[in-house]
Amino acid sequence: MKDYKAQLEKLRTDAAECALIRDLATDKAKRELFDRLANHLTVLAEQVELAMLERHKGAGT
Repeated sequence: MKDYKAQLEKLRTDAAECALIRDLATDKAKRELFDRLANHLTVLAEQVELAMLERHKGAGT
């Protein structure tokens, strides 16, 4: 479970960093790229979180 939590935190941190770069970028292509990266990393973090919840549910039954 520690691996999941560490990976989840890393994905969230990376997504936040991409969003920050997106917000600071002056180049439109760079903004769009970092927007896509931030969104993708956010989705991955959500998937890891769901996997953690499902694993926790499975262990509880």
